[in-house]
Amino acid sequence: QEQLTESGGGLVQPGGSLLLSCAASERTSRSTTMGWFRQTPGKEREFVAASFRSPSTYYADSVKGRFSLSRDNAKKTVYLQMTNLKPEDTAVYYCVRGDKLRHSSVRRFDAYRYWGQGTQVTVSS
Repeated sequence: QEQLTESGGGLVQPGGSLLLSCAASERTSRSTTMGWFRQTPGKEREFVAASFRSPSTYYADSVKGRFSLSRDNAKKTVYLQMTNLKPEDTAVYYCVRGDKLRHSSVRRFDAYRYWGQGTQVTVSS
């Protein structure tokens, strides 16, 4: 059973940076998509970024230019470097894994079989 272990959330001031990490327990391959969604109370889960058939990377428009996703296949780990954080980035961030996804499914939360437990990111002064 796959387990995704997240780390790196916390409290940061607006304009600050955070690095989230997510390690998979099972073997990954080029056809494995790993990425991040986020959710705030009362709202649907929102796509953030994903590494699709590495090295292709997808970003939500709201984070493009501020967030950077990278992947270390040897470590089965994906990283989300978040810079210039804004209060509206405050959310629980979930690491996700899906296998053999289609390009058209990358931004859909129901395409991912495995989810991490979530890590809180709070952007506040």
